[in-house]
Amino acid sequence: MSAPVILSAQGLRRDFVTRKPLFGANTIVRAVDGVDLQILQGETVAIVGESGCGKSTLARLLVRLIDPSEGSVWYGGRDIAQLDPRALRDLRRDLQFIFQDPFSSLNPRMTVGALIEEPLITHGIGDKAQRRARTNELLARVGLLPSHANRYPHEFSGGQRQRIGIARALATGPKLIVADEPVSALDVSIQAQVVNILEDLKEAFGLTLVIIAHDLAVIRHMADRVAVMYLGEVVEIARTEDLFTAPRHPYSETLLAAIPIASVRPRRARARFEGDLPNPTAPPPGCRFHTRCPYAQPRCQTHRPTLQDLGDRQVACHFADTLDLKGLNGGAVMRSPATTARFALYRAARAQEDGKTVAGKTDSSTEESLT
Repeated sequence: MSAPVILSAQGLRRDFVTRKPLFGANTIVRAVDGVDLQILQGETVAIVGESGCGKSTLARLLVRLIDPSEGSVWYGGRDIAQLDPRALRDLRRDLQFIFQDPFSSLNPRMTVGALIEEPLITHGIGDKAQRRARTNELLARVGLLPSHANRYPHEFSGGQRQRIGIARALATGPKLIVADEPVSALDVSIQAQVVNILEDLKEAFGLTLVIIAHDLAVIRHMADRVAVMYLGEVVEIARTEDLFTAPRHPYSETLLAAIPIASVRPRRARARFEGDLPNPTAPPPGCRFHTRCPYAQPRCQTHRPTLQDLGDRQVACHFADTLDLKGLNGGAVMRSPATTARFALYRAARAQEDGKTVAGKTDSSTEESLT
């Protein structure tokens, strides 16, 4: 029996107006255009695509950090796009956000303890002593020390700041967390630690996660399902392994082919992007990918495909049933030296944290390892 739907987006659209100086005409960028997406309780859904495809805008729409131009987002039987400010504030207890930049997302004038306590104060959770205890508990959960509560954000490294951001998102006991590129600003070894923290917290608190990411190796490691975006549209939604081994949309195939594979053996021909990314203010008619698609037919230039259910996934392609697309051959990317080393780092980081964390307390050597 499948899990219930915890959040659902229907016909979601967001337009941005770019203003020209003097007498120039304004132009409209449709960053998200008619997205339908369902998130199941307890799963991890990844949203992937090129820079500028609209995935970060979609992430903000899902928790209403920005308002949609059209469409709806349903949570708990209510369209959160229609909630008044008071009801929306109450909703924040259940829906939280982890920002991409761990440097600018924390107020430099507030201590770490004040940053984590702020959402508790806003929602009237606990008294002063209970809030302090909750802060110390959350710091321990993300591998930091209680004494860190008295420090300021500039005293921490990037990985530590991202841990603080995770602790702050957990403060109110949310049911769903949206993380926008949570590891992209960190180096590889710190990425492994933060990924492990997110996975452990998901299991411990029964969270539902929506992850925005560029690194497909991270996605394969974390996600249960993947939604692929191109120019504001979702073009394929599938289980992670199904997408990696047998994509059904040409854009998904091309994204997978872009994963670097270190090998001394001769490489087979891999799908490649043709042409330039279209202007988002004037997207091409029909299928938006047809200008770069090696399989495009005349119909693709005039008829816009919609997401169709193929049983094991949803795909927005007129010829999804007939194309023979190449995946990663049952995990070729997992066997490459570069990716094998990446996942070895994940395992090593987890073993290191397990060895240094006892009964929820972190010893002083952990602080040095995270700097």
